[in-house]
Amino acid sequence: MGRRKVEIKRIEKKSSRQVTFSKRRNGLIEKARQLSILCESSIAVLVVSGSGKLYNSSSGDNMSKIIDRYEIQHADEQKVLDLEEKARNYLPHKELLEIVQRKLEEPIDNVSVDSLMSMEEQLETALSVTRAKKSRQN
Repeated sequence: MGRRKVEIKRIEKKSSRQVTFSKRRNGLIEKARQLSILCESSIAVLVVSGSGKLYNSSSGDNMSKIIDRYEIQHADEQKVLDLEEKARNYLPHKELLEIVQRKLEEPIDNVSVDSLMSMEEQLETALSVTRAKKSRQN
């Protein structure tokens, strides 16, 4: 008796769907546990059933530690994406630095507070973009 390939489509019969869900959920959690042991990794599995019930499992570390690490890394990735978006909306990096340099060479008597604030924002953006590019290269 061998296994046959199962066509992946929605199971219409509710009881069969629930049985399949339970078996596959347990299989997924078991595979995650095995991966955690084999690779000495921390794994979190979250599963939400069709009825909205939440199932979770973690291996290696507890669930809250894994989620905290994910949130920290995701926040860093989001900052890089935000900086890239800002960079696309601003002038090219080199032009931005040239504008700031020209403004810095102007006599201080002719510079308004708004101009200084704008220059500061442009400098911060250029610096952030440079740091993001550098961290991506490493």
